[in-house]
Amino acid sequence: MFVFVCAGCGARLTTPLSQIALPVHAHQRYGNGIQLPVLMESGTFAVDPEPWGPPRRRWEEIDPDEAMARGIYAPVSALSDGAPGAIVISPGDARGTLLIPEKSGGSCCGLDGGDGPNMACEACDLPVASRIDDCSLWQGVWLAPNAVRRHRLDDTNNDAPLTWAELLAEGKDTPPFEPISAWGGSRLGSDHYWSWSPQWEAAAGRALAHLLAASEGRPVTVPDGPIAEVFQRALDILLPVGTAAWRAVLAGPGLPAPGVDADILLVPTHPQTGETWTPAGPSTSAYPVPLPFGIWLWLASPRPYLSLPMSGGMPEGVLRDDPPAPRPHHLFQPDPETFQHTLVRLPDVRSPWLRKILENFTQHQRARLF
Repeated sequence: MFVFVCAGCGARLTTPLSQIALPVHAHQRYGNGIQLPVLMESGTFAVDPEPWGPPRRRWEEIDPDEAMARGIYAPVSALSDGAPGAIVISPGDARGTLLIPEKSGGSCCGLDGGDGPNMACEACDLPVASRIDDCSLWQGVWLAPNAVRRHRLDDTNNDAPLTWAELLAEGKDTPPFEPISAWGGSRLGSDHYWSWSPQWEAAAGRALAHLLAASEGRPVTVPDGPIAEVFQRALDILLPVGTAAWRAVLAGPGLPAPGVDADILLVPTHPQTGETWTPAGPSTSAYPVPLPFGIWLWLASPRPYLSLPMSGGMPEGVLRDDPPAPRPHHLFQPDPETFQHTLVRLPDVRSPWLRKILENFTQHQRARLF
């Protein structure tokens, strides 16, 4: 467990926190006018290893060698020159801070951190964090890495991360559909509607980039069912046809060992450490495609909306849906920004066929692939 204190005066700025992996959707911008929830569970923090926030430089101002040194292998619109290592926490876990009114940024419905840190230490006025709660952004407080210090607490809690078996026993999966809240209500007069989970869209954006890199330009097939609903349409559009397809399968703790004919493995990442599950045996040479553990767990053990037997008057063996399962009214679309963010950071993107996907990305968006 840790607390974060002000680098200027040492005042405590957070409650006790334990570290987890940075969520894939941490910087996701979802929809328009959407009211997203808090990013982090209370009592946790995560660290972004990459630079984040202002100031930014456009791609034309960046030397290609500098971009490559930062692990970026294809053009992007802009790069942050902020300090790497920003720490994100739940807003309710912040202590001893005050908002800086003049640092509201170019926000729409809340704060977006566009003007830099908008929270100051209450004790010494040092800007220490950015509160993010604008529409279409995940809510959080981002502590500036050069303005805070991390202190370990002396306690008797076991800091060892959960084992894969313990994670399976906990059973914390992430359903693919959820109600989305909108500012001002939707056109149907409600303040929410059912849609694909933003977390699933972000996770699929990252995984799709890895699937394309793993394919080496060949077609890829995934198992029928929810996995195909998420990935197969994009794979069929973005990859060529007419050649021998590579086979991607779901693999991970508690599942049967993947066969030797599996070329690509869809595997979980540990929610605390961020480590990717690794198989033993012949499949160790297959390309691992990471999925957040909660999403992987739902795919490995989906919880269908079960039909419930009716009592009184219904014939024996007749079932009905009660209530009907809510479903989105559109095909699944991976998150475009997460896809691009991941793909430009994979060395394989330097191959001409992958670079062409980036060059035609606007057309793919217009076709509602993303």
